Amino acid sequence: MRRKEPDSCGFAAALEAIGGKWKTSILWELHLRPHRFAELRRSLGGVSEKMLAQQLRQMEADGLVSRCDHGEVPPRVDYSITPLGLSLNEAVTAMSAWGKYHETWKSGRQEAA
Repeated sequence: MRRKEPDSCGFAAALEAIGGKWKTSILWELHLRPHRFAELRRSLGGVSEKMLAQQLRQMEADGLVSRCDHGEVPPRVDYSITPLGLSLNEAVTAMSAWGKYHETWKSGRQEAA
């Protein structure tokens, strides 16, 4: 059995935290303000209820979002971004800027060819 080596640079841990199609979109929506589950699902458009619940559970376990159950009937649960999630959102924003730059660079190279 192969022993898993620790991630010394932290990049793999960051990618794991944002891995999945919806996590960066969820972070972005929650950085604006807290959302209820159905409201978050509507704002994301296209995510299934099952997938959203799964992604939110993973993000809560990773400390990126917090879940507040108000203990009311009918149930009212809010999701909000944590300080750790905000710091990851800043990193994702920087990666997004790089991605836009890279796409511009690639299209410039293709036009020159």
